[in-house]
Amino acid sequence: MNIMMIEKLRQLPRHGVPSQASRGQGMPPTSPASSSPAAGPAVGQAVQQAVNNVNQQVQQMAQALAQEIIAEQQQQQQIARMGRTFTKFDAVNDVVSNQKEVVTAGLWSDNAASLITYFTGSAQTTTQRRYYVDVFQKDVSSEGSSCQFALAYGHAEGSGSDSVGQLNDSPSKAIYGQYRQLLLNPNDSRFTTGDGDTDSIYVINFKRSRLKERLDPGNFEIPLLALSASGQLNATGSLPHTGSTVLTLIDDSSATAATIGDSGKMYNIVSGSINNGIHNPTSPVYYGLAYPDHGVLILDGNKLDANLGFQTNTGSSSEGNNHFRLYHALSGSGTLVNPSTSDTYGFLARNSEQVTSTHYFVRIKNAEYNFSNNPSYITGSVGSFSQTSFVGDPKVYITTVGLYNNSRELLAVAKLSKPLLKSFSREALIRVKLDY
Repeated sequence: MNIMMIEKLRQLPRHGVPSQASRGQGMPPTSPASSSPAAGPAVGQAVQQAVNNVNQQVQQMAQALAQEIIAEQQQQQQIARMGRTFTKFDAVNDVVSNQKEVVTAGLWSDNAASLITYFTGSAQTTTQRRYYVDVFQKDVSSEGSSCQFALAYGHAEGSGSDSVGQLNDSPSKAIYGQYRQLLLNPNDSRFTTGDGDTDSIYVINFKRSRLKERLDPGNFEIPLLALSASGQLNATGSLPHTGSTVLTLIDDSSATAATIGDSGKMYNIVSGSINNGIHNPTSPVYYGLAYPDHGVLILDGNKLDANLGFQTNTGSSSEGNNHFRLYHALSGSGTLVNPSTSDTYGFLARNSEQVTSTHYFVRIKNAEYNFSNNPSYITGSVGSFSQTSFVGDPKVYITTVGLYNNSRELLAVAKLSKPLLKSFSREALIRVKLDY
């Protein structure tokens, strides 16, 4: 109707102008303006008014249609929310990634921080025992028994062990060479403690699975019993301990920055305790070197001989089994009580690792996830609520959050510590922490 009216209005100027055939002969042509002076402006205003009316009607119709679309979308969203099984994370507001923290724990089995019982097993062959001995926290026949660390003895010239006819290939020389290549810079041929170079070393090598990333500096303490000269120090079994002097060793990380080498960080091992710090910090007594990144402690054999009666066998081609001297010094300390703490002396150690975390914030609105697909939730052939009180007010308990990729493939599952009640009157915010 409006379009036809506009079309007619557009034709009006033509009727106000006479055609060439109707003009009289000899008369000059008459211009539209002179034939009807007021017709032009009036017609233009009418056209503009008609256009404005049409535009207004179009806008009104567009607004009504938009409101109808929005209402339908809101209704669909509400229906979808009520039966939703997946919600996509907002990468900006719901996900916090690359959060780093250092986590420490007891190094020994069951995350224990103190070890007071020590056992060796019979699974090692005689040849293996000539190089090292594995130490367990329980009798190897007991359930839960696990290797905690290994002990070894090394000598730069091969003294203290028998080469068994193999020239320059004794176990002690092999041990010294192995740890020299692992821990020292390429041009270093000897381990150097506060008292200078040493050819004789005792090694404590922590089990890698217990170490995680590294030994935690400042959180280990080694108790060593002074050995009696009358004891069979190289015995491979249990040894009666009659001594009463125990020396505790720690690293000097609390007072000195680490030395950085090709093998990572290195600290000095000195006499002291975790509780009381370094003994005589102005002039500490050095006993060896700690390499936390490798989980290896190197003790100076000469220092242990002088202060703890180790009497290390350094004879040529002599089977000394020196690493058992260190084993007896450790296991013997576990039979005595530390007077400063009133607890049994224990080998204290903790591991350390840097954990990177991503936090996912699961936001559950009041209208979402209020129904369950558990078969017990409904009853009857038409799927009625099994609980009549759920009609108009359904309730569920959230126990698990699943993390899916864009293909809706389950990647990870997070369990809540206890079921979380969810209903139309309750909302929930669950933080899922993913460590890697």
